[in-house]
Amino acid sequence: MSKSANTPRTPPLDPLALDNQFCFALYSTSLAMTKTYKPFLDKLGLTYPQYLVMLVLWQQDDVLVKSIGEKLFLDSGTLTPLLKRLEASALIERTRDETDERQVRITLTKEGRALKKKAQSIPHQILCASGQTLQTLENLRSQLSSVREELTRTGDE
Repeated sequence: MSKSANTPRTPPLDPLALDNQFCFALYSTSLAMTKTYKPFLDKLGLTYPQYLVMLVLWQQDDVLVKSIGEKLFLDSGTLTPLLKRLEASALIERTRDETDERQVRITLTKEGRALKKKAQSIPHQILCASGQTLQTLENLRSQLSSVREELTRTGDE
């Protein structure tokens, strides 16, 4: 009798088991991440999606709504209510673009720029909460970006 005949075989993974789904691991991790951000963002008066918009604007101020949408993978129907709430909080200003009035330009207010300083510690706090090394999270971010790019590419075909 061969050696492999005596070795117990591992049953194949159930392809429809919830715990075997990459999408569920990503989804549930996203929920946990958003929940972890919440107390930090509450101190700033921001929701997580608003924080993402502010990150875009802190990197480059005075941009079109279309540009923000492209960076965040959001359409204008989703982005417009977020921007209106940020404007109501006096963190941004929305103005029509001078060269194309169909376009809306977003600029940070003095308060919006000042909020950046208050948000400086958030990435480090999230790193600590994750229990991971910076290198591990950077590698994971890179891998997830690659998966997103591939899914976006194949979805556009």
